[in-house]
Amino acid sequence: MSAGKPIVVGVDGSESSTAAVAWAARTAAMRKTPLVLVSVVHVPAYYYSEPYLARGYGDDLMNAGRAHLDSAAVLAAQAVDGLAPVDISTKLHEGQIADTLLQYSDGATMIVLGSRGLGEFTGALMGSVTVAVSSHSTAPVAVVRGRTLDGRPPTEGPVVVGVDGSAVSEAAVAVAFEEAAARHATLVAVHVWSDVSVQPSLGATADDPHWSGIQSFEEAVLSERLAGWTERYPDVSVQRVVARDRPVRVLSEYAERAQVLVVGSHGRGGFKGMLLGSTSNALMRTADCPVLIVRPTDKA
Repeated sequence: MSAGKPIVVGVDGSESSTAAVAWAARTAAMRKTPLVLVSVVHVPAYYYSEPYLARGYGDDLMNAGRAHLDSAAVLAAQAVDGLAPVDISTKLHEGQIADTLLQYSDGATMIVLGSRGLGEFTGALMGSVTVAVSSHSTAPVAVVRGRTLDGRPPTEGPVVVGVDGSAVSEAAVAVAFEEAAARHATLVAVHVWSDVSVQPSLGATADDPHWSGIQSFEEAVLSERLAGWTERYPDVSVQRVVARDRPVRVLSEYAERAQVLVVGSHGRGGFKGMLLGSTSNALMRTADCPVLIVRPTDKA
């Protein structure tokens, strides 16, 4: 566990941010790690053409940010009532929102964001801030989603992780075992070995020896990828799933019953190419539970 590293959550006063704060607080209690509530004030450049307007507008934003943080701190304390005590602190910044959150990522257990908001942290089509932070954070990024109309994330169910055998999924598996252990939850490891949703080409069927042979091989691959982690976390019950289908569809189905879905993603390039992998990108927009996006710690 990363006991010394805080969970950092973006606060903007929206309902989605409120859900993210409560989820982050409970996660901090289960992981026994501090919680840092962060609000970022950004004054658009055009305001600085009139210093008086910029100063007044900036003061209003700072006051609103403090109010959001005060409310979030009360909510976080209420969310952990009955759980382990959590060290809760608040930070108010002025600057670029994505840059500020990314500065926290090196020293964080995870960064937590709502799935939609007022435009500061999220917004239509997830928003550039969420995509930027998810694509470039050195810490895992949780996009808090729910399966109910009010968007509240589930508190029961397994932790689900996508496994493909790459360095990216290896990092995701490590985080998923940590989450399952902290939550005392079953871990469902899902390995999708063929990115197809129709009958295989050339007339092959699921009963064809060729395809069944591949299935057996992929089951062995999944077992190999999990072997070291099951030894490290002997108290975590693991369910293995090997499927021939589209990764997004399979993981989405398991997310319907999960409390957390963990996926890996490379991210891409600099801020000019703020793209996640297609699977993680789709899931953080549509999954029925919080999606924890993990990138490899080795930047090389």
